[in-house]
Amino acid sequence: MSMRIAVLGAGPSGLAMLRAFDSLRRQGHPVPEVVCYEKQADLGGMWNYTWRTGLDAYGEPVHGSMYRYLWSNGPKEALEFADYSFEEHFGRPIGSYPPRAVLRDYIMGRIERNGLRGQIRFNMAVHWVQRDPQTGRFQVTVRDLKADSMVTEQFDHVVVATGHFSTPHAPSFPGLEQFPGRVLHAHDFRDACEFTDKDLLLVGSSYSAEDIGTQCYKYGARTVTFSYRSRPLGYQWPACFEEKPLLLRLDGNTAHFIDGSSKQVDAVVLCTGYRHHFPFLPDELTLRTNNRLYPGQLYKGVAFIDDPGLIYLGMQDQYYTFNMFDAQAWLARDLLLGRTPLPGHAQMQADSLLWQQREQACSSAEQDIDFQAAYVRDLVDATDYPDFGIEAVAEMFKQWKRDKKRDILGYRNQQYRSLLTGNLAPVHHTPWMLALDDSLPAFLGNRPEHLQVPIDQDQAVTA
Repeated sequence: MSMRIAVLGAGPSGLAMLRAFDSLRRQGHPVPEVVCYEKQADLGGMWNYTWRTGLDAYGEPVHGSMYRYLWSNGPKEALEFADYSFEEHFGRPIGSYPPRAVLRDYIMGRIERNGLRGQIRFNMAVHWVQRDPQTGRFQVTVRDLKADSMVTEQFDHVVVATGHFSTPHAPSFPGLEQFPGRVLHAHDFRDACEFTDKDLLLVGSSYSAEDIGTQCYKYGARTVTFSYRSRPLGYQWPACFEEKPLLLRLDGNTAHFIDGSSKQVDAVVLCTGYRHHFPFLPDELTLRTNNRLYPGQLYKGVAFIDDPGLIYLGMQDQYYTFNMFDAQAWLARDLLLGRTPLPGHAQMQADSLLWQQREQACSSAEQDIDFQAAYVRDLVDATDYPDFGIEAVAEMFKQWKRDKKRDILGYRNQQYRSLLTGNLAPVHHTPWMLALDDSLPAFLGNRPEHLQVPIDQDQAVTA
């Protein structure tokens, strides 16, 4: 019987797994049968947008946290696939900070080019995975959403690529139940226009709060207030932005903070993060971690140490994204096929512990970036995945941090140089704060004459 591998999820991590096996096949090596189950109607994972929140059309929890008007919050040159450049996909250089629709098109392009769509079974929600006590293989039970029927198949290995930005961590605060305005978690945020002329409170001080807050300001929010637990975001904000310490309670529309200050607000968005949540797995197969750069229980950040026939992809806190998922998938492929020897249980635990200790020693964002660069380097050096300039990407991320510190509303106007083609991204035709249409045609179209605002060429990044 030939080996069968189930991949759960057709987002960037799951698609990386399909591409890893395809790469081996194209080299003339035999590959196993790979079946990818995807709950949504198309590939793309979190990069798909739906207006739905709560439950989908079939009664399943809505996976996506994607919202309208989302643009990449990091330079595209830092996430480029090593085997498929943006220029190859679009036929020309494009700006460094594309919107969601452009990134999704790029993700899909590599899969379509390599003819891998046929390996994906759409509208299939995974409900349970367990080891068959008789055969020792994995039993994967999925719900065929269109047929409304349950189907179980057996596999030798399972790759969990379902992501970890779908199940909200949503703390409560006194008075929230009686708050007369809108309350939602970032997972359910969809449209910044809902908060035009509103006084908005965002609880949280990480990327979600930063991005939703600036986007709502772009689309007309009257004021934006961030409430932080440990430290403020600390950017140079316009006058209508405020940063307050942690929310204490709400009395009607009045938000009270632990420093004794208060603020009248119309809406509250909880930008309080997500939980790693795998309701389709039994306890003995479940990864238990918070959002960190190197989760425990995993060897090389991918193989579940207690049962290394089970792979987790993309479970890390992330600076690197698409290309890191690729590097993980290439190593996972080689571990599953025995091309790279899997050490004993104690050795895997020791290796994982060393990486965790190394992460814990980091004390700054720059050190975190260097840590993840070293992790990706470790993956790439162990496989035939192309070196895409890992350390140069780390320098891009550090420059990106400096860009944001200098101009939180304008950093998306900067230009970066592709490490694959050597070409510098062009100035986008419309500065981000004025680009209200986030569609693919609008991004790729010509620059309106009345919006020709010059960009300081001295700030172009040429790493």
